[in-house]
Amino acid sequence: MNTQLLLIQVFNGLVNGAFYALLSLGLAVIFGMLRIVNFMHGALYMLGAFAAFALGQLLGLGFWPSLILAPLLVGLLGVVLERGLLSRLYGLEPSYNLLLTFGLTLLTQDLVKQVMLSRFAVSSAPYSPPELLSGVVNLGFVVFPKYRLFVIALSLVVCLLTWFVIEKTRVGAIIRASTENPVVTRAFGINVSLWVTGVFAVGAALAGLAGVLAAPIYSVEPYMGAELIITTFAVVVIGGMGSILGSVVTGFAVGVLAAVGAAVYPPIANTLVFILMALVLLVRPSGLFGLPEGAR
Repeated sequence: MNTQLLLIQVFNGLVNGAFYALLSLGLAVIFGMLRIVNFMHGALYMLGAFAAFALGQLLGLGFWPSLILAPLLVGLLGVVLERGLLSRLYGLEPSYNLLLTFGLTLLTQDLVKQVMLSRFAVSSAPYSPPELLSGVVNLGFVVFPKYRLFVIALSLVVCLLTWFVIEKTRVGAIIRASTENPVVTRAFGINVSLWVTGVFAVGAALAGLAGVLAAPIYSVEPYMGAELIITTFAVVVIGGMGSILGSVVTGFAVGVLAAVGAAVYPPIANTLVFILMALVLLVRPSGLFGLPEGAR
């Protein structure tokens, strides 16, 4: 493999890693704060892409308005799901949340499939990037599409901003207090239920944002999140369940490793992430950045 091809694979890996990072960040926020394993996260990612496509088809909105509106719509759906369904299962076995979100995933995928077929007469649809981000950029050592560079940059900014808010601000302190010791937090006059709902909505919106960013690269189709979410769960486990920083770093790292590994030895492309996950669990069961259960 020559140097230029290797660099192209690294950048392609960073693009995939951007989606892994955003999705695993949303999962880590939800699990780390609420202890909910949200199997519907892949469907929320798909809904972000579908919302951007539908806003364009029905209202004529372009990429930039959809980049804001679609994640907000998915976040609002997250509010409805948390308040209407998930909140009723708090205190029960985690398997109930898993089964509920798995069932909602199947329902959402079939519903979007029917809407796309009946309303738009397609089973999958392309989604064009904005004119501003069309074309390529010569970085001196490699030529790479503008839009993909934008995806890497925006994802990195969003991930770091989310980490900073949760780990370094008063808002993050309130969120952690609301989920770790809700009784004491309520004694200080804080509406714990409102903060819990907000956390789930932010996690859902992050998945929706990843979907909008992915639409111009992978196109829009009902099952686009089904395979990606399995890899994303592996990323979360490798980084450490509930670790914000671990999800971001591991997401980008796994994306690069998988892309380079696929170029070096293609048969290992689909299993490399899971081999890495198995090795990490053998050496450090809590993940690379996670804390042992008793230390949380």
